[in-house]
Amino acid sequence: MADFGHDLWFGAFLRPDAAGHHRIVRQAVLADELGLDVIGVQDHPYQPSFLDTWTLLSVLAARTERVRLFPDVANLPLRPPAVLARAAASLDILSGGRVELGLGAGAFWDGVAAMGGPRRDPGDAVEALEEAVAVLRALWTPGEGVRLDGRHYRLEGARPGPFPPHPIGLWIGAYKRRMLELTGRLGDGWVPSSGYAAPEDLGAMTAILDAAAERAGRDPAGIRRVYNIEGRFSGAAGEGFLNGPPAVWAEQLAGLVRDHGMSVFVLAVDDDRDLKVFAEEVAPAVREAVARERGRADRADRAGRADEDAVASAGHRAAASAPAVLDEATRPRLPKRDPAALTPQQRAAGQRLVLIHDHLRRELTQVRDALEQVAAGRSDAAALRSLINELTMRQNYWTLGTFCASYCRLLTTHHTIEDEHMFPMLAAAQASLAPVVERLEQEHEVIAEVLTGLDTALVAMIEDPDRLDGVRAQVDLLSDVLLSHLRYEEEELVEPISRLGLDI
Repeated sequence: MADFGHDLWFGAFLRPDAAGHHRIVRQAVLADELGLDVIGVQDHPYQPSFLDTWTLLSVLAARTERVRLFPDVANLPLRPPAVLARAAASLDILSGGRVELGLGAGAFWDGVAAMGGPRRDPGDAVEALEEAVAVLRALWTPGEGVRLDGRHYRLEGARPGPFPPHPIGLWIGAYKRRMLELTGRLGDGWVPSSGYAAPEDLGAMTAILDAAAERAGRDPAGIRRVYNIEGRFSGAAGEGFLNGPPAVWAEQLAGLVRDHGMSVFVLAVDDDRDLKVFAEEVAPAVREAVARERGRADRADRAGRADEDAVASAGHRAAASAPAVLDEATRPRLPKRDPAALTPQQRAAGQRLVLIHDHLRRELTQVRDALEQVAAGRSDAAALRSLINELTMRQNYWTLGTFCASYCRLLTTHHTIEDEHMFPMLAAAQASLAPVVERLEQEHEVIAEVLTGLDTALVAMIEDPDRLDGVRAQVDLLSDVLLSHLRYEEEELVEPISRLGLDI
């Protein structure tokens, strides 16, 4: 079973036709109101009848409130990655963290060349995309000026920033082996389209993608599978893919989740009615079918265990690992300096980390409040699980402090090239921070495990409401672990952030 258990997202793929600009904005607002999760806009800068994609995405971000936005996919040869990094981070800031970045190596080379862009052969296009990924991630990681010496892209001391408020996913459009392997090594997501990769082609492609991820030491489950789709709603089931009533669509899309791990479906749509049918009939039916399938798999898994209580075992695993890492006596500590020596401006820089942590503490209060509502019968377990999946603490590397996250990435030797390149510069700022940051990284892993245990407990409670106590135990454990971690991080990092003038 290839289902990786990701939350299912559904969205609209909008054609940026300049003549239809009123329709595009209207449909984006409608998608937001209907509760769709994502809007993708194709990017063909050489097409004179199209709106510029980044300009359009900015307008759509201003007119919507919750839906995610991404170029589907950005034309890299005409979007210099250093500028693209600034543009994507800026829109992520302005939209409240709602941007993902689709990337394409390039196509339609006559059009690219006509706009003054490079005409690349397939090998160069893949190589350029790999360099671009390094540029993007380097400019989203706090630190000193970045130097990268690539064959296609160079940075000669460019200062990182602005920094996106959430980790922007790099979703790569890929079909052939080299691009699929690159996506497996480096991508956060994979974006094929049904017009170029039919459902029957996905199996061979995902095998290449997953094998490349495993060779790189990555879990293939960490790569989102985003499928651009098109189809026709009709009264009776016809031949082919997505040709029939909503029930046929739901069955076929649920099969793609089960068989190939697809978890984001972006529908090419021009008609408001089709958009409504997709959001109101297809998406709920797919979610329901997948939830049933996952429920059966969970039950079969539990039946094969010696200990049938998955909640207790998850809690015990987390509880067993937490004390060793969170033991106050073994935490590295640095000599403390007098904060009175800092200027008000310096102290303000360090307090930003505290503000981030205060947000996490408030989220933890939200979890407890929601748990009590479930206990009182005013809400249900599914709503609580949905809330927890939306928490920024879920994305622990970034939400436990951008400063800490960048140091953790830089102190891990098997991370990406840009981190390894920037590590000597950051370590030179204060090498004595290394043991503290290494411990914080370990604690991030413990928190991730506790969150997994909490999610397991919530799934069990959805099936059996009497298991509320298991959820309560996991929330108590999360409180102990997270609050202890936040205190330690603040005690050790607020002063260095302030003194070193690091912008988090």
